[in-house]
Amino acid sequence: MPVTTPKRTIPVSPSTAAAGTRTLCIDIGGTGVKALVLAQDGAPLTERARVETPRPATPDAIMKVIWPLIEPLGEFDRISVGFPGVVIDNVTKTAPNLHPDWNDFPLGKALSEGTRRPVRVLNDAGVQGYGVIEGKGLEMVLTFGTGMGTGLYYNGVYVPNLELSHHPFKKKKTYEELVCKAELKRIGKKKWNKRVAEVVAQVLPIWNPRHLYLGGGNAKHITIELPPNVTITPNIAGLLGGIALWKDSATVPS
Repeated sequence: MPVTTPKRTIPVSPSTAAAGTRTLCIDIGGTGVKALVLAQDGAPLTERARVETPRPATPDAIMKVIWPLIEPLGEFDRISVGFPGVVIDNVTKTAPNLHPDWNDFPLGKALSEGTRRPVRVLNDAGVQGYGVIEGKGLEMVLTFGTGMGTGLYYNGVYVPNLELSHHPFKKKKTYEELVCKAELKRIGKKKWNKRVAEVVAQVLPIWNPRHLYLGGGNAKHITIELPPNVTITPNIAGLLGGIALWKDSATVPS
């Protein structure tokens, strides 16, 4: 289906580009769409901008909110996008918490044509992991937001499109069905935390990561005692990790 594109592009000042490449990072979520601009070293150059995810969350609806979201952020040279689903070659393949129209949607192309900037798109949990991992051994990220995301890395190299959240976990329900945002609201924080503890206890002896990071918008509600190799990370990592998509093409699937 046709996608709305902006009527004008956002200019890039040659003097700013010469001083360092600016990366616009966009995090598309089931609850909110966020964006900020990062310096070449990954330091934030702007405040985080956020809007509610429109419903229905079709590609056209989300593209329409992205343009006014990013324009006040100013100049940028390239774009990194975290997307809540499987992404292959900048094309979104699934979006269980958004809309079926995202299946086989060329998100990278749509953004690149609208801004005249190069774009790289990756699963949102994958981007969040790049914002927190140390790049040593096997590291894993679980994000708790509208659903549950997963990122896996070996020596800093991302293993793409691991959708652990949709694997059956307990009582014929998937991980995502048991710890999603809707369940947090339905059963309350105490019972939800118990389920998160069960997820962590299940994941650790199977994947045996050197470190497990818990992130996403609902990680702030986690109050359980965690093993020494499990830590809670700030949700802004979903944007800060965007700089890594451009550091080395060998570490990011094209």
